[in-house]
Amino acid sequence: MVEILTEFLDNYTKKQTFRAHMPGHKGRSLLPGLNPYYAWDITEIKGADSLFEADGILRQAERQTAEIYRIPETCWSAGGSTLCIQAMLAQMKAERRTVISARTVHRAFLNSCILLDLPVKWVFPAEGSLISGRYQIQDFEKALQEISGEACIYVTSPDYAGNLQPIAKLAELCRKYQARLLVDNAHGAHLAFLEQNLHPIALGADYCCDSAHKTLPALTGGAFLHMKDASQVMQMKQHMQMFGSTSPSYLIMQSLEMCTGWLADSGKEQISLCAHRAEHLKQKLSSKYTFIGRDPLHLTISANGGFLAEQLRNCPYPVECEYADKTCIVLLLSPVMTEQDFDYLASALESVSPVPAECPPLLPAPMEQVCTLREAGLASFEILPLEEAENRICAPVQVPCPPAVPIAVSGERLTRQWLEFMAFYGLKQIAVIRNS
Repeated sequence: MVEILTEFLDNYTKKQTFRAHMPGHKGRSLLPGLNPYYAWDITEIKGADSLFEADGILRQAERQTAEIYRIPETCWSAGGSTLCIQAMLAQMKAERRTVISARTVHRAFLNSCILLDLPVKWVFPAEGSLISGRYQIQDFEKALQEISGEACIYVTSPDYAGNLQPIAKLAELCRKYQARLLVDNAHGAHLAFLEQNLHPIALGADYCCDSAHKTLPALTGGAFLHMKDASQVMQMKQHMQMFGSTSPSYLIMQSLEMCTGWLADSGKEQISLCAHRAEHLKQKLSSKYTFIGRDPLHLTISANGGFLAEQLRNCPYPVECEYADKTCIVLLLSPVMTEQDFDYLASALESVSPVPAECPPLLPAPMEQVCTLREAGLASFEILPLEEAENRICAPVQVPCPPAVPIAVSGERLTRQWLEFMAFYGLKQIAVIRNS
């Protein structure tokens, strides 16, 4: 694979042209040790192309990514999967489709619906929780049957705990009803390179986003927007430029190109090796821990995650986890991890003592949607302790990341049962619409 963008940046740096353009650091850092990186941080100068109107080196680099993934088209994002989600939903707005969504979503989805004034028909998990739930196909089919006009289904897979939804079956369902399938695959950029290709596009999805920075060696903010229909690329670029910065980071984009090159070189083998090492680690520790989730790069343990996370931070082999709550702890793995890294992680897990997970409360009955997502999400609000918020209307959703999964959504009237559910997951306060 030819690293087109990297070659351009390298040549521009070597020419030592005076930079009478942005950014203001002029290729020099206030910390001299960072000068090599600042030198490659440029803007849309002649020859560097422009991401949202790409027809030069960036478009060529994007096509190389699509080829590696064996997908018709891919757009790069320097604004993470959030920008990709915004673009996917903007396309659904343009197609006048009703959005049917699994309730296990990232707040980026909810905020995008607020900005686009998109109503959502929610499908709740049949088992599990809103952080990591399992869904029934028939619930999505029922939702499709209850609406008039065209629709789309939106799911998160893998979710934060590494559970995978039945994408192939959902794709078949969508074809039956002429619906689109959108997948938040932010945690699954590696799925195309497992021994069995589990990438959403390969399984029939129309669009999906991959956060390359979550499990692959890309800088934070680097993501891919994949699509099954190659003719949609210019439309998706248009949507992305509505939400994205006009100054996307060339360092992030360069990292996406380097990540693509790594996949073309040895990355696929490294991902497969990582999956095997992860399985070996699970087997080694199976007498001590219960592991959940199907994605091999999510090491998710059923335990009191908060207690276990503190132990891991303070053990002789300190480890910082990705996420922890009363039901589980999530440790994210990566194909850049060495055999010694896996040995270290195994030693850390062997040195601590897990406490059993607490069972989350059953999902309460759905709350009443009093006003639209947009009305509530943009309303004047106040912050109240959970115990004072009963019967108030949820305003802009403020949930920490990780996992950034809303429990109540904007416009819903808060019930005592749902407030208790939020308290179980450690939330202490909530934004509600200010009473006039």
